[in-house]
Amino acid sequence: MKFSSIPGLTEVKAMLIDSVKLNHNAHAQLFLGKEGSLNLPLALAYTTYLHCQNKGETDSCGTCPACLKSLKYIHPDTNFAFPISNIKGDKDMERFKAEMLKNWRQFLLEQPFGHLDDWTNFYGGEDKQAIISRDEGREIIRSLSLKPFESKFKVMLIWQPEYMHASAANGILKILEEPPQNTFFFLVTNAAERLLSTILSRTQIIQVPMLTDQEVNQYLLSKPDLEDTRKNKIVQQAEGDLNFALKLIDSEEDHNQEIFTDWMRACFKKDYSHLVGLADTFHELDKMSQRNLLHYGQSMLRETLVHRAGANEINRATGNELKFIQDFSKVMTISKIEKSSQLMNEATYYLERNGSAKMIFMDLSLQLSNVIK
Repeated sequence: MKFSSIPGLTEVKAMLIDSVKLNHNAHAQLFLGKEGSLNLPLALAYTTYLHCQNKGETDSCGTCPACLKSLKYIHPDTNFAFPISNIKGDKDMERFKAEMLKNWRQFLLEQPFGHLDDWTNFYGGEDKQAIISRDEGREIIRSLSLKPFESKFKVMLIWQPEYMHASAANGILKILEEPPQNTFFFLVTNAAERLLSTILSRTQIIQVPMLTDQEVNQYLLSKPDLEDTRKNKIVQQAEGDLNFALKLIDSEEDHNQEIFTDWMRACFKKDYSHLVGLADTFHELDKMSQRNLLHYGQSMLRETLVHRAGANEINRATGNELKFIQDFSKVMTISKIEKSSQLMNEATYYLERNGSAKMIFMDLSLQLSNVIK
């Protein structure tokens, strides 16, 4: 991946490029961002730039032999470690690793902005916990003991190191602190608080912010068949998550505003028979639509909080949504908004772990009903 393939993040890109030009790049760097930030694409573009044989002022050339390999994720001096689960119970570990590496490269090509759940769905492991195993930790050390094949540098990119087995995490501490010459560790995480403090202390943290609405909007201009009205709704709902915005484009146009309004009114009225019917309706939705509904609910809670605070200059809602928020804010205090947001977060967590959608939404509806009224 090249820096030019990543929208926004101008300051972070410039800082990374300058560190290479000035030869001040730390040997261990932690790309930290929320889920939905472009920290993995950024680390990949940084790796491409390091290996590039004809570096430009603002990007890798994209045409030298090193770039051609990096853009296919097959450069021999770039090593990857990422969470996986042995879904087939394959006892031939070498064959299993080769198959997963092939899947990983294909995933990066097809879904360059993908999340962890996109990756597990890609290789069919959504029903099992993915980890970076103890054996993989030993493989990291073994691969870095070899000298670079083609490039001046050797890169070990560890995606989601928070999923490392404890033995693997402890096992890489020494090489992380004293790596071989011209060897770089790029750790890409969404949860630094779950990493060992000894790993954090050995890395330079690079904060990767979410994209702004303007940056997401600019990227979506490349989608010519997208109507402005729908594009604006997608930008609002994505909240800086480009991967989620692209999924919304591919999904059928939803009617979340009407659905969410009906749902909250039923919760306010404690209309339990209607809530039971809504739970059945939500159960019939596909997983993406269920997630979209909860994500939309979170965005409406945010807009309600903004409206209550009187910060209307940053309020994104218009039309019917704004009318709903004006009415909703009359019954929603800050503590109610906070509790409701927490409940929706928990429901999203359980849905992603394949809980029964009907039970999750029914339980959520009853709890929201108690919070609102």
